[in-house]
Amino acid sequence: MTLTNKTILITAAGQGMGAASARACAAAGASVIATDVNGDLLGNLAGVAGIETRVLDVTKADQIAALAVDLPDLDGMFNCAGVVHHGTVLDLTDDDWDFAVNLNVTSMVRMCRAFVPGLLRRADSQGSAAILNMASMASSEKGFVNRTAYGATKAAVIGLTKAIAADFVAQNLRCNALCPGTVDTPSLQGRIASAPDPVQAEKDFIARQPMGRLATVDDMTPTIVHLLSDGSRFVTGQTVLVDGGVTI
Repeated sequence: MTLTNKTILITAAGQGMGAASARACAAAGASVIATDVNGDLLGNLAGVAGIETRVLDVTKADQIAALAVDLPDLDGMFNCAGVVHHGTVLDLTDDDWDFAVNLNVTSMVRMCRAFVPGLLRRADSQGSAAILNMASMASSEKGFVNRTAYGATKAAVIGLTKAIAADFVAQNLRCNALCPGTVDTPSLQGRIASAPDPVQAEKDFIARQPMGRLATVDDMTPTIVHLLSDGSRFVTGQTVLVDGGVTI
């Protein structure tokens, strides 16, 4: 599970799973580049050993390209940025759809296009490099109410992950997708707070988890570190469900 001597880039690292992953990867020995569109949130990681922060809007191709030029070759990358749209297909405007596709899928394409050359160089010299993409149990794994755009885009992430894995498997660059259950993050708490009945909304989220509780970020980080480490060097093209049994 060690990430010693590895350079790992994480997007959406200002809070939630991104921030927890940055801390966990640094604790495992990595040099972490923690990025987020919100520079104020990145302040939460200020002074954490092993972490440097960069402001990055992953919907901006020019910012991604500039960062790739500025950074050393990576050993690993966690594409964590994403958005959850609430609603059925009848509630989905073209703008909603375009934004979800751009942030949840196109940003990952651009990140991979920019950083895969360096990852391949590290894989060639070190024998292994890894990409981890944030997908979801709400994807091709399972349909959920009011998750049309989210489920469709996360299914696309799984397809993208498998395609990248197939393209570079012989060059020791692995690519996997993390499919979490319902995780207690600021994003989730925001969706709960905006519900007509927040108390009932939280009960509903918990009720769909067979373990009877929401996941915590610390339930996710061991798997994230593992999939970025050489401990998973024979694992690629997989959708790794950490969902508390929802998809049993």
